[in-house]
Amino acid sequence: MPKDSYVKFNKIDGVGYIEFYNPSHNALPSQMLTELCAVIDNAGTDNDINILVLKSGGDRTFCAGASFDDLAAISTIEEGITFFMGFANVINALRKNPKIVIGSVQGKAVGGGVGLAAAVDLCFASEYASIKLSELNIGIGPFVIEPALKRKLGLSAVSQLTLHPQTFFSAKWAREKGLYADVFETNDNLNKHVSSVANQLAKYNPEALAEFKKIQWEESNHWDDLLAQRAKISGRLALSPFTKTQLKKFTKA
Repeated sequence: MPKDSYVKFNKIDGVGYIEFYNPSHNALPSQMLTELCAVIDNAGTDNDINILVLKSGGDRTFCAGASFDDLAAISTIEEGITFFMGFANVINALRKNPKIVIGSVQGKAVGGGVGLAAAVDLCFASEYASIKLSELNIGIGPFVIEPALKRKLGLSAVSQLTLHPQTFFSAKWAREKGLYADVFETNDNLNKHVSSVANQLAKYNPEALAEFKKIQWEESNHWDDLLAQRAKISGRLALSPFTKTQLKKFTKA
């Protein structure tokens, strides 16, 4: 992984905190996505914790999506599918995890970052947590994350986000559409609230929470195949001349 990047896990009073960080706006290269997926899976089998919190390091950007450098390096359809399965695997890990996952979004979320916010079970944010789906700018679309987005925000909101790829939508807009349960003025207030909610939920019957989660996600049982199909679409488009040309503007490749 890039220098100073990390994915770490910490346990406090029955709550497991998963934190990722990459100095480049918390954009996640393939290796970090693989590690994040593994940490989520392992946390799901940890009997010492009842609730998970997913967050990122830094103050202003929650996650800028996938690494453009990795995307620009794709040269075959197989590489493209593998690349886009990175976020697909993390989304599937979050939905399959038997524990309730709380998201803490302290800053802007772009592309796959919005997908992560949509894939947790309960998500809180700061007022800095505006969202954007920028995929059309580079010739692809939010295909892999779209099922999670549509489940939380609805078809109309996803269409607005997708078809305005240069626009950041405010955290309050995201709350109104159902992505965020609440929005806080400061990151300090956000962190305090997330800790409070997580600590309270950790006191409840873990079996009841697990059964509730199963019910909440019961219509997503086909997502393993669906997200793989979407990754194939994105992988093909990543090889298009349009996308290759657009990526050069961002990566100087």
